[in-house]
Amino acid sequence: MADEDSGTGLPASLEMAWGLRERPGKGPRPTLTLPKIVEAAVTLAASEGMDAVSMGRVAKELGVSTMSLYRYVTAKEELYILMSDAGVGTPPDPSAGEDADWRERLTEWAYAQRAVLMANSWILRIPITGAPLSPNHLAWMERGLAAMAGTSLREGEKLSTIILIGGLVRNEATMAADMMDAIVKSGVAPDQVLGQYVGTLRLLTGPDTHPAVTRLLESEAFTGSDEPDFQFRFGLDRILDGLAALIAGRAGSGEA
Repeated sequence: MADEDSGTGLPASLEMAWGLRERPGKGPRPTLTLPKIVEAAVTLAASEGMDAVSMGRVAKELGVSTMSLYRYVTAKEELYILMSDAGVGTPPDPSAGEDADWRERLTEWAYAQRAVLMANSWILRIPITGAPLSPNHLAWMERGLAAMAGTSLREGEKLSTIILIGGLVRNEATMAADMMDAIVKSGVAPDQVLGQYVGTLRLLTGPDTHPAVTRLLESEAFTGSDEPDFQFRFGLDRILDGLAALIAGRAGSGEA
């Protein structure tokens, strides 16, 4: 539990992650550390998936008793939060120059998040149980909000924006991870999977029953040479277009 004198209301493990606690409690200095526990759990998730992560399995990987972990992490849910924080890491320094506008900065922020989740898809299997309170997740939040500094967006609108973009990022990364898992299990190449899907659609639909689907199949939507991240770019651009219209409208009306 959190230290009664800290006033944070956070579990002890998160206080330790923030540097508000140096040790889990009184007694001899333990051989374990919170970073070692989190590292072992992350390694396990990356190699075997989140289903393999349990307090007992992590303890086994570290060669300690399960009870020894509870001096640092009082519940598996706390461990998940710390794992996610370690997985996302600190946001990369922005490469956009000082003259970059809010749109460029938000685009870079979104793509950086996407890259992290695509490279660490196990994070997507961790349930979201609350608002971000861990160090790295708040660093990402700070970077996203800061990207809109100087715009006419209100603070609540900035928050809604990063939630909306974050949802797009997570949804797209989750779909990609799910599809990749299915492809790996089937042993069929991605192009073959798509071809099979299109072929099945042609068998199941027709211009009389599914005219819109038929028009889609007759287009180049499935066979065109769009860039690999077309769907993500399209969704992100539409969100940013909406923000641009809102900002421009306020500028035109003189609203601060």
